[in-house]
Amino acid sequence: MSNHDPYGQAPYGQTPGHQDPYGQQPAQQPTQPYGTQYGAPQYGSQQFGAQQFGGPQYGMTQLPPPPHPRATTAMVLGLVGLVGGLTCGLGFLLSPFAWAIGSRTVKEIDASKGQLAGRDQANTGRITGIVGTVLLVLAIVAFIAMVVFFVATTEVSSSTVTRESYDL
Repeated sequence: MSNHDPYGQAPYGQTPGHQDPYGQQPAQQPTQPYGTQYGAPQYGSQQFGAQQFGGPQYGMTQLPPPPHPRATTAMVLGLVGLVGGLTCGLGFLLSPFAWAIGSRTVKEIDASKGQLAGRDQANTGRITGIVGTVLLVLAIVAFIAMVVFFVATTEVSSSTVTRESYDL
């Protein structure tokens, strides 16, 4: 029979904390309440969850940050501007707006330090806006070159015709 009780009670005739003649100390009762002696978390405690065990628990997920309200707008403007510009030419007019909105939105998302999401969408709008704007500028330059060429060839041919009519 043991000299100490596993429930923390001293044997008959001994006071708590009495030393056993064989050098054994009486068992110490854990100071934690039932259910927490093996590291089980207590509900309502501040240590429950990610802080106690170093990461999110199974089944506990963190919600992603909300997307920036103009991230989707920049992407849609950029894609519509690029695809619309390649099909009919007028869509290129949306590309500078996509570039401006996308650039501003990417800066605001970066400045939010993880509080806003949607950087990929805003960056897609910015890049397609840049491509569409470059194609718009090239289309304007080509149009001006065609007008200048048409006017130059029309003047030369009309002046040639009038000289011949006077020579007769």
